[in-house]
Amino acid sequence: MNRRRRTVNFWLVAFLLGAIGAFVYLDVYVVPTTPPLFVPTATPTRDPRSYAQEAAQRMTEGKISQAIDLYNQAIQADPKNVSNYLSLAQLQVYIGQYKDAQPNIENAILLNKNNAEAVAMLGWDEAYQGDYLSAKASLDKALMMNPNDALIYAYYAEMLALEYQDNKGDLNTTTNASDYSKKAIALDPNLMEVHRARGMVLEFTSNLQDAATEYKTAISMNPNIADLHLSYGRTLLLMNEYAQAVDEFSLASALIPTDPLPNLYISRTYDKAGDVAKAIQYGEQALKNDPTDPNLYGNLGSLYYRNKEYDKAIADLSLAVRGGQTPEGKTIQGIPLSYDSNVMLYYARYGLALARQNQCNEAVQISQAMLQGVPNDEDAVYNAHAMVTICQENINGTPTPSPTPKPSPTPKP
Repeated sequence: MNRRRRTVNFWLVAFLLGAIGAFVYLDVYVVPTTPPLFVPTATPTRDPRSYAQEAAQRMTEGKISQAIDLYNQAIQADPKNVSNYLSLAQLQVYIGQYKDAQPNIENAILLNKNNAEAVAMLGWDEAYQGDYLSAKASLDKALMMNPNDALIYAYYAEMLALEYQDNKGDLNTTTNASDYSKKAIALDPNLMEVHRARGMVLEFTSNLQDAATEYKTAISMNPNIADLHLSYGRTLLLMNEYAQAVDEFSLASALIPTDPLPNLYISRTYDKAGDVAKAIQYGEQALKNDPTDPNLYGNLGSLYYRNKEYDKAIADLSLAVRGGQTPEGKTIQGIPLSYDSNVMLYYARYGLALARQNQCNEAVQISQAMLQGVPNDEDAVYNAHAMVTICQENINGTPTPSPTPKPSPTPKP
C-alpha cells in the first residue's frame, strides 16, 4: 500500500500516437500510389504522328539525315502507316540509297496492295538500280491502277530517261519519255516531281535551256533536295555557266556533306574552266569522302596528268583502271574498259602517263587494250597510238612531244 505510482511520460505517449498516425497515413494515402519496387516506371508514349511531322520539318530545314532517322522512328512507332514507308523511301532514292529504299516500298505495298503510287515508286527505285524490265512492269501496273496520277507519269518519264542514258532503250524511248513528262505536268503542274522528271528528259536529250528552267522550277518548290541542285548544276556546266554551276554544286554539298558527288562535279567544273589547281583540290576532297570509289581515283589521276604530275597520275589511275590496295589498306575494284567517255579518258591518261615515264611495257598493254576494247572511238584510237609513239621516241632518244588525250566534252559521274 505504500508503493509509489509511476509518473506518466506524456512526451513518450505523444510520440507513440504520432508514429501510429504516420503509419496509418502512409498505409492509406501513400502506399497505394507508390509503384512496386523493381518494376519499370511507365513513361508517356509519344504520338507516332509527331515523328513524321518532325521529319517533315527537318526536310524544310534541309536536314535530310535527321529526317530519315525520324521517319524510321515513325515506322517503329506505327508500323502500319503506309505513308511513312513511302516518305522514307522517296528520301532514300533522292540521296542514292536505292537498295535501302526498296524494302520500305515493298512493306508499303504489303500493307496496301492497291496503292498505285507505292507500286510506281517501286518501279522508279528499280530503274535507278538498273533493272528496267522490272521497273516497266511495276510502272505499267501502277498506270493500270490509276491512269490519271501525275506522279506515276513522272516516275515513268524518269525511268525512260535513265534507260536512254544507259543506252538500253529503243527508238521510241526518248519520244515516250517526253510524252510521259508532258502528261505529268498537264495532270499536276504544282508537283515538284513532274518538273524534276521533265527537266531530266530535256537534259538527257540536250535541250539544256529548257531543262535548266524545269530544274529551277522544281528547286523553287523544294530547295532541300540535293539531287535537284546537282541536276541543275550539271545542266549549267553543260551550258558553260561555270560560276553558277559551282554555286549549285555547293548547295548540294551543304545538304549532303559526306557525299563525294558534289565535290566531284565542282572538280570537273574547274577542270573544264581551265583551273586545274582548284580542280585537284576538289578532286582530293571528293576522294576523302569516299576512298573506295575508283571513279574518284580516275578523276584525280586524270587531273594530275593534266598538271604534268605523272607519278601521282600513275598511282591514282592505276587504282582506277587496274584496282588494288591503297596505302591505307582500302581495296579498290578497277573499272572495266567501256565506251563511257570518262572511262576511256582514264585509260588514255593512264597509258600516256606510263609512256611519258618510260614505263612502256605497261603503256603498250593499255594501248592494245584500247585498240581492241573500244576500236570504234576515234579519240580512244588516237590516244592509244600516241602511247606507242611516245615509247618509240623514248627508245630512239628523240624529243618527246606532249600528246594530249582528247577529253570527254561533257564531264559526268
